[in-house]
Amino acid sequence: MEGDDHLAHERNKAEFDVNEMKIVWAGSHHAFEVSNRMSRLVASDPVFDKSNRAVMTRKELFKNTLRKSAHAWKLINELCLSDEESTIFKYFMDQPGFLDLHWRMFVPAIKGQGTEEQKQKWLPLANKMQIIGCYAQTELGHGSNVQGLETTATFDPQTDQFILHSPTQTSSKWWPGGLGKVSTHAVVYARLITNGKDHGVHGFIVQLRNLDDHSPLPGITIGDIGVKFGNGAYNSMDNGFLMFDKFRIPRDQMLMRLSKVTREGKYVPSDVPRQLMYGTMVSVRQTIVSNASIAMARAVCIATRYSAVRRQFGSQNGGIETQVIDYKTQQNRLFPLLASAYAFRFVGEWLKWLYTDVTQRLEASDFATLPEAHACTAGLKSMTTSATSDGIEECRKLCGGHGYLWCSGLPELFAVYVPACTYEGDNVVLQLQVARFLMKTVAQLSSGKAPAGTTAYMGRAKHLLHCHSSIRKAEDWLNPAMVLEAFEARALRMAVSCANNLKKFENQEQGFSELLADLVEAGIAHCQLIVVSKFIAKLEGDIKGKGVKNQLKNLCYIYALHLIHKHLGDFLSTNTITPEQASLANNQLRSLYSQLRPNAVALVDAFDYTDHYLGSVLGRYDGNVYPKLFEEALKDPLNDSVVPDGYHEYIRPFIKQHLRSARL
Repeated sequence: MEGDDHLAHERNKAEFDVNEMKIVWAGSHHAFEVSNRMSRLVASDPVFDKSNRAVMTRKELFKNTLRKSAHAWKLINELCLSDEESTIFKYFMDQPGFLDLHWRMFVPAIKGQGTEEQKQKWLPLANKMQIIGCYAQTELGHGSNVQGLETTATFDPQTDQFILHSPTQTSSKWWPGGLGKVSTHAVVYARLITNGKDHGVHGFIVQLRNLDDHSPLPGITIGDIGVKFGNGAYNSMDNGFLMFDKFRIPRDQMLMRLSKVTREGKYVPSDVPRQLMYGTMVSVRQTIVSNASIAMARAVCIATRYSAVRRQFGSQNGGIETQVIDYKTQQNRLFPLLASAYAFRFVGEWLKWLYTDVTQRLEASDFATLPEAHACTAGLKSMTTSATSDGIEECRKLCGGHGYLWCSGLPELFAVYVPACTYEGDNVVLQLQVARFLMKTVAQLSSGKAPAGTTAYMGRAKHLLHCHSSIRKAEDWLNPAMVLEAFEARALRMAVSCANNLKKFENQEQGFSELLADLVEAGIAHCQLIVVSKFIAKLEGDIKGKGVKNQLKNLCYIYALHLIHKHLGDFLSTNTITPEQASLANNQLRSLYSQLRPNAVALVDAFDYTDHYLGSVLGRYDGNVYPKLFEEALKDPLNDSVVPDGYHEYIRPFIKQHLRSARL
């Protein structure tokens, strides 16, 4: 087939060892082997087929997800998969379901917030899945504002129980995955009330359903919130609602690692520092950033392969048409997304290190770096998920009309991924947390206290506020020191500008409210600096293979220079660079696109995604796109018959009516 030969020809152009790049992408040889083995284990099992998800009814889709989840759990136990292997195995299943929330939210909540006695009681049951749990925090009326939750847990000293109650419709739990139809238990977050005093939001382990017949317990109203965006996608997940009507639980089901309620009803904070909970938050957000790189890579893989297969215009004297990937407009939209996938991958690796560092410090009661770690993980979660959701949609557009087909894999990928912009913190709200941290850091500059970590550059404020870029020619934009200085100066000047504007307000909170849009942009600039700096740091590390390093260098500077192009207003308005230097950056960017072009297909091959995982006719490894598009079309239930159901009732009378009218 033309597609087969074409992609083989593309792969032969590669100027680097693809297998070496696969190891760089995976993070290590061990990680590559595990990922490769798990992805192929899933792909080879017919139970995990997902080709017909789009035409399933909601009930069929949900039951099929239950079947896959049960089969996955069986295989994990039969094959004695490690925790690392199990996590990757479930990821390649590519099927949102109750297992996700049980292992990623319910179990960690008990581990992090439960006492030793509570962990001994509940974790063996959860680890064997003799109970299935979810994480019930978000309510119909409150999401980001956790302190505004309305569900109450009032202690009754006469019975030694908490009474869980939903006092309003908006207090109903709304959105928790796994809650609607599957979970037997939940970690429920509610306002703790003892002796009439509200102690704020605390967590409780609550049984929801009878373990014999799965019916909701008396006092609990529970169900699924309904169909969500997209065909297939997150509709395999039973996101649920939950209301309590004076539902009682034993006192010892309050998660009591951080605080407890005594038999007499006295509220007693523990001596365990609350800051320990931030370690879990850093871990969760690190995972989200790593997942952003995976989702971006998946979309870019599809768009890159299809752009190499697709030909349009440019035929000379009846000859072959031009590959779409050779048009500079396509490269200008596609290659920065390819670079972003790698950039997010490497910043995700750094966040793994940060999590280890924060954990070790917390265990030693060293909380000094916690505010900075919290801010950068919040900001990177926000920035990478926003960029990835936009990137997936851009990849759909890059595939033209065929990208709109469900079988392209892109519509469902977008529908599954875009909630990441909201869960675990709304992206705008998170950037404002970054901005608050930056404002505090700027305010402390005059005190002589040196900023650390990702804000260390602010310690050179005197230089960065007044320096002028020394870029003189296009090639200077490949100088890491010059590029970093441009990003540092832009980020610092935007933060200082916001801080100076805040001083103009007598009421700082009012000023913060007025400057929200500017503060968000300052947060984004800081986060983009982090990603660029970590990509450059990766280049300075031990990377084997000159060809691999050259390609990573090209990707790094494509990422950085495209950000300059995209946010040129920031760089010019802060006088970080001149219009002439911006023009040189664009010249260098075009040159980098040309250097990347022969390696594009091989660079997405390095993601090592199976056709099963990609789930895309357009992104097939063999490039055999057009025959497979026909195959997919013929599978549609509408094509089961030549004459459609409803023809005699509706189409024929309509046509015959017009025929009679025409004869008149």
